[in-house]
Amino acid sequence: MDFSFNDEQQMLLDTTQRFLASEYGFDQRRKLLESDEGWSRGVWKQLGELGLLAIDIPEADGGIAAGPVGVMLVAQAVGHGLLLEPFLSSAIVATRAIVQIASDAQRARWLPALASGERIAVLAHDEAGAGIDFTRLGTRATRDAQGFSLSGSKSVVYHAPMADLYLVSARVDDGSLGLFAVAADAAGITRHALRTVDGQRAADLDFDKVRLDADARLGADVGDALASVIDCAIAALCAETFGVLDRILKATIEYSRARKQFGTPIGSFQALQHRMADMLIQFEQARSMMYLATERCSDTDAGARRASISGAKALIGQAARFIGQQAVQLHGGMGMTDELDVSHCFKRLLAFELRMGTTDEHLEIYRRGLQAE
Repeated sequence: MDFSFNDEQQMLLDTTQRFLASEYGFDQRRKLLESDEGWSRGVWKQLGELGLLAIDIPEADGGIAAGPVGVMLVAQAVGHGLLLEPFLSSAIVATRAIVQIASDAQRARWLPALASGERIAVLAHDEAGAGIDFTRLGTRATRDAQGFSLSGSKSVVYHAPMADLYLVSARVDDGSLGLFAVAADAAGITRHALRTVDGQRAADLDFDKVRLDADARLGADVGDALASVIDCAIAALCAETFGVLDRILKATIEYSRARKQFGTPIGSFQALQHRMADMLIQFEQARSMMYLATERCSDTDAGARRASISGAKALIGQAARFIGQQAVQLHGGMGMTDELDVSHCFKRLLAFELRMGTTDEHLEIYRRGLQAE
């Protein structure tokens, strides 16, 4: 694979990095994290003005069509910045779902507002007890003369408290898998807000006979398209996590050079050098897996695509745990305090292992993929 970046891709990465470095410093982020809202609508609008919320929207729909590599680069910078705003949830996952599944009229209705940051959409798909199998849905959409009646529950929907639109997956009474656009303030929705382990905002959603018009449904039987959306979302999450790994590794190396013991920088101790060398090996393996997951987003073989991306998610999950734990240990007790960004990185890495399927679940998918070859 050739992952040298062209001028446009490099400019996209540089723009994102400069913005986050100047507008999203550690102190500002801590204030947002501790606030009631947990994010900044002003920052979100600025991301829209920079065009970063339109990177996965085709040019025909007013986007910049950066493709999987462009998404990877921006997600990597977003991860390095530990962004609390719903970049992955709205600008990548929900936006891609609309691009791949929605009708022309639905795309024209929602994509411009999502690209500008005026609206936020999230995919409400995961359900308690369903695990990584996205076809196991307890949520039901019953057809009637007026449209549909939606009932069921969704678990830990990232950034649901700030969203205007929910894209809700449900099993339709004809047996097909449907995706429905539901206004966040629709009657019959109960939202139970929560914070994830890394401080991001999420919610459990209950739908009790929510009335939907017929045109609220996106596409027909969306099983294959939704699988593609989820796979590419996992690839973007891997890229975001690689950015976190880059940040925590650099912070650890810098600390080892500045922290002195017995009058000598601890980074000069051979035992600690061996640890950091092992961290670097894991880091470079994670980079390769990020590239692999990005490349596989365009694979039309659903089984091969899912196996490769699951393999990448599993290996990056192992790297996240190893590098995160080593970084905290090398910092000592201070590594778990909120005064150092290493603790914030560690929590984000821990959340990665649990989000969109655990490391063990993706290892099992990869194993089944190898057996199928």
